[in-house]
Amino acid sequence: MIIVTTERIENYEVKEVLGPVFGLTVRARGLGKDIIASFKGLMGGEISQYTEMLEDARKQAMDRMVKNANLMGANAIVMMRFDSGEIGQNMSEIVAYGTAVRVEKKI
Repeated sequence: MIIVTTERIENYEVKEVLGPVFGLTVRARGLGKDIIASFKGLMGGEISQYTEMLEDARKQAMDRMVKNANLMGANAIVMMRFDSGEIGQNMSEIVAYGTAVRVEKKI
């Protein structure tokens, strides 16, 4: 699956636009991570527990988006983006979305 953040893919031609596609995941921070993050927050610097959680969430959202695009018959996703938000006090949602397309390599 070709995934780009642009409208076009160099050396490829869009043959069919299949429509919007997305992958979603919601993650809850655990109490233990919150306590460790609170202590790190007092000292400053990166809170690696949250960074790791968000990286994993983005990967999972992308995997789900690709799975959905495959089900639609796509071989590429253009205009891919991430969005995130909070649900409640300790949950984060991550959405990967774009436009599923069928492309062919230009000759």
